[in-house]
Amino acid sequence: METLKAASDTLFILLGAIMVLAMHAGFAFLELGTVRKKNQVNALVKIIVDFAVSTIAYFFVGYAVAYGVTFFTGAEALTAKSGYDLVKFFFLLTFAAAIPAIVSGGIAERARFNPQLAATFLLVGFVYPFFEGIAWNQHFGVQAWFKGAFGEEFHDFAGSVVVHAVGGWIGLVAVLLLGARRGRYSKEGGIAAHPPSSIPFLALGAWVLSVGWFGFNVMSAQTIEKISGLVAMNSLLAMAGGTIAAFVAGRNDPGFVHNGPLAGLVAVCAGSDVMHPLGALATGLVAGGLFVFMFTLTQNRWKIDDVLGVWPLHGLCGAWGGLAAGIFGAKALGGLGGVAFGSQFVGTALGILVAVTGGAIVYGALKATVGLRLDPEDEFNGADLTIHKISATAERETAW
Repeated sequence: METLKAASDTLFILLGAIMVLAMHAGFAFLELGTVRKKNQVNALVKIIVDFAVSTIAYFFVGYAVAYGVTFFTGAEALTAKSGYDLVKFFFLLTFAAAIPAIVSGGIAERARFNPQLAATFLLVGFVYPFFEGIAWNQHFGVQAWFKGAFGEEFHDFAGSVVVHAVGGWIGLVAVLLLGARRGRYSKEGGIAAHPPSSIPFLALGAWVLSVGWFGFNVMSAQTIEKISGLVAMNSLLAMAGGTIAAFVAGRNDPGFVHNGPLAGLVAVCAGSDVMHPLGALATGLVAGGLFVFMFTLTQNRWKIDDVLGVWPLHGLCGAWGGLAAGIFGAKALGGLGGVAFGSQFVGTALGILVAVTGGAIVYGALKATVGLRLDPEDEFNGADLTIHKISATAERETAW
């Protein structure tokens, strides 16, 4: 029976890992559809290469930082429990790799390719697992302090704060250090519109992410005996709430409509296992409206050129999700309890602090040493190493 249970758990979390891996295709097509046509190829290549670098960084460094586990041992130890520990690494890797995928959307169309790969390695190897270990592996006694101070530990079931808020706030730092795309904002205060290049690709990315999110949330149980249909229902209602709120607040704009479900799903991750479905719906409604309002504010009034709106979508909706878990997870509002608003507030603030500090160190150091931005001519043409290589290949094929 133990062998069967181990095999079942391994298959369960493997399916989750595959679903979250598929979400990276969603990240790719969401960015592909949003950026201008000249930058579409770079968006596709960047996401898949970022994932490969994330795998190396998390395998050799990040997983050990977060969980104190390495895989430099004998084959017999690795295959224990049907290889469950290996597949658990795969599952958690897909979460870690979401950090550079999130950042990628904010810095699109003007960031140099190779410095971003270096940032990916540092973020996935050190910054993200530092907070991951605090939230999910009891590092430094922080969770014990939360429990002593507020009565409960910081609760983030599937990563509203650990993954999304951290990624979004790192993205904000990177966007501010890079500056706006050339020509986006004029000295006279004008704003040049850079509309999405492909609404169908943007929509495809949103749908792929939304479907994969049920693996992201439900499979965060990590063993089949802990699976909860409540998580699936709450994810569904938050997705619906985010969509409706973005549809109304965004006045039918297709870009807002397709980011609405993502806003709701980002926000419900933390408390999806403890909220009543009505609480999840409310969480999604707030998140969808929050995204539309803050995206418009950052782009038009504050002139922060966050191309995909990763700070409003992930940074702010993720932070809202951390707080919402403490509100709607309470028994007084129909939740299952086991959460405390004080822990949620301070834990969310700590995640933001780690993200901003880590992002400033990584991107600040890269900007000071090798530079972050494309040359003006390359930015104008949408060209980087990737584009040059593809163009050269096309020329050779034509000549042949």
